[in-house]
Order: sequence, then C-alpha cells, then structure tokens
Amino acid sequence: MARLDIRPTVGALLVGAVLVHLAVISTQVTARSGLPIVEAVAVGVFAEAQRITAGILDGTRQVWRSYVALHDVRIENDELRRALAESQVREQAEHALAGRTRSLEVVLGLQNSLTLKTDAARIIGASPVSEFRTVTIDKGGLSGLQSDMAVVAPDGVVGRVVVVGPAAARVHLLIDQNAAAGAMVERSRAQGVAIGTGDGRLRMTYVSEVSDVVDGDRVVTSGIDGIYPQGFVIGRVSRVVKSGGAYRDIVVEPAVNFGALEDVLVVTAPRPTTGEVPETP
Repeated sequence: MARLDIRPTVGALLVGAVLVHLAVISTQVTARSGLPIVEAVAVGVFAEAQRITAGILDGTRQVWRSYVALHDVRIENDELRRALAESQVREQAEHALAGRTRSLEVVLGLQNSLTLKTDAARIIGASPVSEFRTVTIDKGGLSGLQSDMAVVAPDGVVGRVVVVGPAAARVHLLIDQNAAAGAMVERSRAQGVAIGTGDGRLRMTYVSEVSDVVDGDRVVTSGIDGIYPQGFVIGRVSRVVKSGGAYRDIVVEPAVNFGALEDVLVVTAPRPTTGEVPETP
C-alpha cells in the first residue's frame, strides 16, 4: 500500500495559518487615521467604488441632460421650420389672392364699360391636346351659357363657347388652327378673316391687295360672323406680305396673352353684326 504525500496539505495549512494570523494582527493594528487596517482598507475600497459609481452617474446625467437639451433644440428647430414654411405658404397664397383680385378688378371694369350683357367666368382648365386649343370655364348652362357665345378678356378676343355643360363650358380659342373670326383693320377699315395658325399667332386672309394695311395696325372684330360683337381687339399686324395674287398675306400678333388668362367675360346678349365700337380699357 502506497504512502500518502501530505506535504502539500501541510504547506496549504501553513499558508492559511499565516493569513489568519495576519488578519488577526490587522484587526489589532491601527492606521494613522485611527481605524484598524482592515477597516481602513475596506473604507478605501468602498470609497473608490463610490467615486467610480458617482463618476459614472454624473456622466450618465450629463449625457442625459445633453440629449434632452438637444432633443428640445431639435423640437424647437422643427417648430421654427414649420412656422417658416407656413408663413411662406401663407405669403404665396396672399400674393396669389392679390393677383386674382387685380385680375377680377380689370375684368369687372371691362364688364361695367360694355353695353352688352356679359357673365364673368374663371378659367379652370385647359386642353392638353395642342391640335385643338381650348380652355374650360366655371360657368355653363345653369348660368345661361350657350354654344357660339363670344368670350372676351380685357385685352381682346379670346374665342367662342363650343361645348356647354351644366356648370362648366369649353371655349375654343381664337389662336387654334380651326378657329376664325370676321376681322378688319381699325384704321383703314379693310376687312378680312382672322384665322388661327396653331402656333400662337393669327393670319388675316381675304384682304384685298390694294387695301391700306401696314405693320402695327390694330385689327378688330368686324361683326360679320354673327358671333363676335364688332370692335373687340384681335391683335396687331406684325407683317404684311404681298402674295402676288388678289389678296395679301398678313400676320397678326394676338392682343391676348393666352398663356396667362385667368378670368374672361362671356357675351350672353344677342350678338349684333353692327354697332358702336366698345372702348378698349
């Protein structure tokens, strides 16, 4: 039977006895502060732990305050941006309303100056097809509108009503290539027909070669078509070309800016073929 080696056990016991002895001694020996060494060490360790914990807590509180402060600043910035955006939108709306008011004032001024019966209407849409230039107005059959009623603006002739619905109507613009109106040169009274070209201009056809027409002459409606009252402005002559035949080729720049139309007047009274030329505002 082998003998047990108890030397490690004795060594361990010896080390344990020494540690216990040191612990007993440390409880009896006091530090400079007057506390036992064990208690002083424990207090130091605990104080260090408290310091570290306090530092962590302070850092956490600082980070939280910074986060809260940044969050508040972010909210304030968002509110300021929103208020600025609302202010800008409100300013644009007020500007648009002012422009709309000015447009209505001009149209109503024209309406009051005319002896014809008219009804003011607002343009609410336009045809996307370039081959057939039309706009839609917010008045229709319920307002007494009918097909072939003339439509005018403060600057001049716009076109004629072609399709009538209960609360809206389609207006065929004079600059469309399929539109036409009886016309005459205001200065010389030379007569012809103003025809749309589809490119934003007009041609005045069937004007005699011997007629007195020069660049800059104002062209107005003659009233012979039975649709447009006499004397409304169509445009001005921009080019006169001698075609060599019995008629001249005349290019007319329309008086109306069709791309900026907002409000128009529909002539609802009977359409006379002759009469007093209305005063142009």
